[in-house]
Amino acid sequence: MIRVMGAGAFGTALAVSLAKTGPVTLWCRDAEHAREMRKTRENARRLPGVTLPEAISIATGDLPPTDVDATLLSVPTQKLRAFCEENQRLLGSGGPLVACCKGIELSTGRRPTQVIEDVLPGAICAILTGPSFADDIAKGLPTALTLACEGEATGAALQERLTTPNLRLYRSTDVIGAELGGALKNVIAIGCGAAMGAGLGESARAALLTRAFAEMKRAAVEMGAERETLSGLSGFGDLVLTCTSGQSRNYRFGVSLGQGKEFEPGVTVEGAATAEAVCNHAEKAGLDLPVIRAITMLVTGQLRVDQAMDMLLSRPLKEE
Repeated sequence: MIRVMGAGAFGTALAVSLAKTGPVTLWCRDAEHAREMRKTRENARRLPGVTLPEAISIATGDLPPTDVDATLLSVPTQKLRAFCEENQRLLGSGGPLVACCKGIELSTGRRPTQVIEDVLPGAICAILTGPSFADDIAKGLPTALTLACEGEATGAALQERLTTPNLRLYRSTDVIGAELGGALKNVIAIGCGAAMGAGLGESARAALLTRAFAEMKRAAVEMGAERETLSGLSGFGDLVLTCTSGQSRNYRFGVSLGQGKEFEPGVTVEGAATAEAVCNHAEKAGLDLPVIRAITMLVTGQLRVDQAMDMLLSRPLKEE
């Protein structure tokens, strides 16, 4: 059995897809929300219009001991530590723990699997990441993701167990690269959204995406990633999707910034906190990340879009 912790849109979509291959428990923090889903067989709050298959059991609170192949943690990065601390007993008996979030913890600079290991020393951790939207997965549309795990045998077993008719998983042992690709692309998506929201045009977005990708690779390698990983699904693939689609929350947030409008209340934007975390690390490490720094200053209200663009365009001319 697979256990999915977190009944947001992405966690619910994963549960729907995984239910095609076996029983799934979808764990929900809110007892009333869980009752609603059991009654209607739909997550109307987070993923409306998608029927929850009978193979999905809706749970909340403590769970009885059972044989669990893996536990997927679909919890926002900035809330992951508190979630793990609150549910240590539950998570300690659920097989490998697979993080399904993208970001860097602002308070510590730690990646999702590091956060899990901080709270649950000795836990077997992996990361599931890549270009994907919850609606596509839930509708059964073809999606390819990266499953990164340091242990090759564990990674292979998880790859086999978590692959579904519409989810194709590619295995990697570069956990750092997979996590940083998913985290850093969210920052760049905010910048691309801001460029489009401000009416700077497709050419400006293409230039921003390309130059920021170079920074993304430079930062990730400095932090211990393998460069090749950033050219794969969890890096370049996710970057292209997130920087070009209105389904991306980070992109939409950027569009709102570019238009000078308030963003949708209650919507998680992982890239905002990650931008600050990356800039904090870059400053300590002496990394030159002008595009990512400009996006961070935009997010934190230190710059307007026109000021950020002027800052980037006035940099010294150089070879590509």
